[in-house]
Amino acid sequence: MPRPTTGTTTDSISTSAPMGRRERKKAATRQAIADAALRLFLERGYDEVGIREIADAADVSTTTLFKHFPVKEALVFDEESDQESRLLAAVRERPEGQSIPAALREHALTTRRMAATDGDTTLAVFTELVARTPALRDYAQKMWLRHTTALARAIAEESGLAADDPLCTALAHFALEAPRAAYSHADPREAVIRAFDLLEYGWNALSRPAL
Repeated sequence: MPRPTTGTTTDSISTSAPMGRRERKKAATRQAIADAALRLFLERGYDEVGIREIADAADVSTTTLFKHFPVKEALVFDEESDQESRLLAAVRERPEGQSIPAALREHALTTRRMAATDGDTTLAVFTELVARTPALRDYAQKMWLRHTTALARAIAEESGLAADDPLCTALAHFALEAPRAAYSHADPREAVIRAFDLLEYGWNALSRPAL
C-alpha cells in the first residue's frame, strides 16, 4: 500500500550520503513501523488503533517503536529535518516579482496537505484522517509553529524591515496558522487561498514606507 509522503523515507535516504549497514537497518525499521501505523490508521481510524497493535504489525517491540517515535502522533507525521530549510527557501528563493505572502501561500498549498489529490485515493483518505482527528491537527500545527521565529527573521531580511518588526512576526505566525484554520471549511484549499489573500492585502498596506 503506497504511503503518502509525510517525511523522510528509506527511498529518500538512499539518495543522500551512503549509510552503513546499521543505519540502513534502523531506517528500514522506522519505515516499517510508520507504514504499519498509517495502514492501520487509514483502515480503522487513529483513535481506534493502539501502540501494541502497531508494534505487532511491524514485528517490533513497543520499546523499539518508542525509540523511533516517542509519541503516537509522530507515527503519522515523520518530522523532516529539512522542514524549516524548505520553508525559509520558499521566501528566500521565490521567483522575482513574487510577494512574500504569495510565496508562503504556494508553500502551504503544496506542503500542508492542501494540494489537489488528483484521484489519489490514499492521499485523500490520509488528508481526511488528519482533518477529522483533533490530536493530529494539533500535533501538526505545533510542528509548524516552532519555525515562527526563523520565518519572521527570513521575512525581515527579504523585506528590509528590522529583525524585531512585529509585522514580520505576525506574518510568519498567521502564515503558519492559516492551513490549520482552513481544515474546518468544506474546501480547505480555497480557504487557505482566501486567508492568504487577506495576509497579502495587509502586508502590502503596512510593509510599505509611508510617502
